[in-house]
Amino acid sequence: MVARLCAGVWLCAVSGVALAAGVPAGGAVTAPAAAGPSVSGAVTFERAFASPSLNGAAPRGLKLSPDGRWLTVLRGRANDREQQDLWGYDRQSGQWKMLVDSTKLSSGRALTEAERMQRERARIGDLKGIVSYHWATDGQSLLVPLDGELFLVALDGTAHRIEGAGADTLNPSLSPKGGYLSFVRDRRLWVLPLKGGAAQAVTPEEPAATVHWGEAEFVAQEEMARMAGSWWSPDDRRIAVERFDDAGVAIVTRAAIGATGTQVYAQPYPAAGTPNAQVSLWVMGADGSGRVRVDLGTDPDIYLARVDWAPDGSALYVQRQDRAQTRLDMLKVDPATGAATLLFSEKARAGHWSNLSDSYRFLRDGSLIWWSERDGFGHLYHYTPGADGGQWRQLTHGEWVVTGLEGVDQKAHRLIFTGTRDDVLAPQVYALDYAHAGATPRRLTDPAYVNAVTVDKSGQTLVITRQAQAQPPQTYLAGADGARLAWVEENAVTGAHPYAPYLAAHRAPTFGTIRADDGTLLHWKMITPVMEPGKRYPVFFEHYGGPHAQVVNRGWTGALAQAIVAKGYIYFELDNRGSPNRGVDFERAIHHAMGSVEVADQLAGARHLASLPFVDPAKIATYGWSYGGYMTLKMLAANPGVYAAGIAGAPVTKWELYDTHYTERYLGDPRVVPQVYARANALEGASNISDPLLLIHGMADDNVVFEHASALIARMQGQAKPFEMMLYPGHTHRVSGPRISVHLWNTIFAFLARHGVTPP
Repeated sequence: MVARLCAGVWLCAVSGVALAAGVPAGGAVTAPAAAGPSVSGAVTFERAFASPSLNGAAPRGLKLSPDGRWLTVLRGRANDREQQDLWGYDRQSGQWKMLVDSTKLSSGRALTEAERMQRERARIGDLKGIVSYHWATDGQSLLVPLDGELFLVALDGTAHRIEGAGADTLNPSLSPKGGYLSFVRDRRLWVLPLKGGAAQAVTPEEPAATVHWGEAEFVAQEEMARMAGSWWSPDDRRIAVERFDDAGVAIVTRAAIGATGTQVYAQPYPAAGTPNAQVSLWVMGADGSGRVRVDLGTDPDIYLARVDWAPDGSALYVQRQDRAQTRLDMLKVDPATGAATLLFSEKARAGHWSNLSDSYRFLRDGSLIWWSERDGFGHLYHYTPGADGGQWRQLTHGEWVVTGLEGVDQKAHRLIFTGTRDDVLAPQVYALDYAHAGATPRRLTDPAYVNAVTVDKSGQTLVITRQAQAQPPQTYLAGADGARLAWVEENAVTGAHPYAPYLAAHRAPTFGTIRADDGTLLHWKMITPVMEPGKRYPVFFEHYGGPHAQVVNRGWTGALAQAIVAKGYIYFELDNRGSPNRGVDFERAIHHAMGSVEVADQLAGARHLASLPFVDPAKIATYGWSYGGYMTLKMLAANPGVYAAGIAGAPVTKWELYDTHYTERYLGDPRVVPQVYARANALEGASNISDPLLLIHGMADDNVVFEHASALIARMQGQAKPFEMMLYPGHTHRVSGPRISVHLWNTIFAFLARHGVTPP
């Protein structure tokens, strides 16, 4: 789930506006956004989900070319925010141009089930056109997958279909030197020499349909944020390839109930307490020769977490995680023999788990920049291999966390990272000299904004994206010192910006803290409507509550919250214990205790609301999606009468139905601690729910499968408990779309109106 269980039906910033080719000299590189409807005043649900997005131009898939000259992005169209085209900005000419018009190259071919599932794992299942692309190492071309075919796109926009790959390919990858293209077809890894020659399978043909080469297994995609199943060496000589076998994984029959029919899928699904896929790692030549198996140890029940090549290709580094996720081992592998040496291990503190991260970099001198929570907070360390386990030096310190290592300038011994050193609600971008002990991080961004950054390979060019409560995300190019060189997308809410007509009615959030029952400080955010003195207002209390998702920050909340407030509701969110970026002790409060401390902390939020003179304590409605939907059920069951009504969207109801890597990380193995699962599940407490409940679920959900909802439905019906529900045929974990989203939110507020949760 990670934050993968969170988004649900939130209005997201995946839409943009096509840019004009011409750019004024010496200044912004932003073209005007297309104008929205000529409407003034408050945001409505209809407008919140229409095109163009009220977030303005919000590019996704932002990348810098290897030489730092080009910036490329995927942009939605003004008339269809889900249709993505590839755009490029040339820093030398200061010009934008569309490199690939997805509608012109598209064949219109329907996605295969494998492609669709990969998009669901990446949470981009609602996007069309170009959803991913890859820069060639020489910076002269890009690999663009589209409709199951592969195109090599030159910088002048010329697109050539790659012959020999065929249709229905998965996981295409250019080798670092540009000599080969690898891809998965028919469960095998294929390699195509780009200078001539036919594609050939470099992995064996397996008789069992459960065996896959070159793909990431289900839990790696869904929970470990690892989508790759093959890794080229820097010199193109070798490729490391994952092999997994689902033969021992239980088959779950998943029905995708649509409007005109039902499709049934027999899906291997490793539910908590059941066998995982058997995973192995192999290294071979570019032509498949010299294949050797990597020694991953004697325990077959492990997770292949991360795979990286040394910068010079002399070694392969593998991160191996035990099933309990309390130990993470770094292995150094000889690619010629597959022999592995243990470099070091990360061991979780008692009552915690080992969080995976992409915040690490192997340096040319053989050392490593590594992110660890060993002192109780996520910080950066410099590791130099050697005798007796090597040498460690802590680079960042304090009761704050590094949220991402984004770039390294090895010539200047300089790290670029994001962190909460200044404000846990507004991450900033920092630079740090890692060669000098005790060096202080230097902030490169404006603390008035929530900041993120993309950095080029050399650590010299930064692309910073920032946002504030009244400013949708804006992006600019910066030098190594963080100084802005040019706007990529200023996205100023003026003139023709889609949100400009609504800015006058925009309601700014306020922030504050309350104490949990153990004294822990909890952050909240509130947006109030225009209120009349002496009147009390209802609250739309939204929550997520699960691990790895912080919802309270000083960034752009989005148009949906404004539409809710425009209806006369107070909008409120609170981050409970168990959420990230507050350190190990704050996060591990949910260990073997899901559905307990989160519920207590949200109750503290409800009590705070009820104490406010402008809040109607009898009209506090609670809403959540996914883990948040689970929270709605637990909150209603634990505290009857506190909430006027609850909306549970796509809720987890029984944790034994969810996957191994996510669930066992927090709750342990149900075969060992069944009592933990009994306490955490939402079904047993359903009989205590007496407040109005609305259940919502997509009937083709492949993440929190529909069985979670049907189990709750049967339990409530069997106990004669009244509730309401709205089901969406054909929709997965994201029930979304310009019309569907409007229907969903109108359904929610009609439900609240039926139960008297209305403004004065």
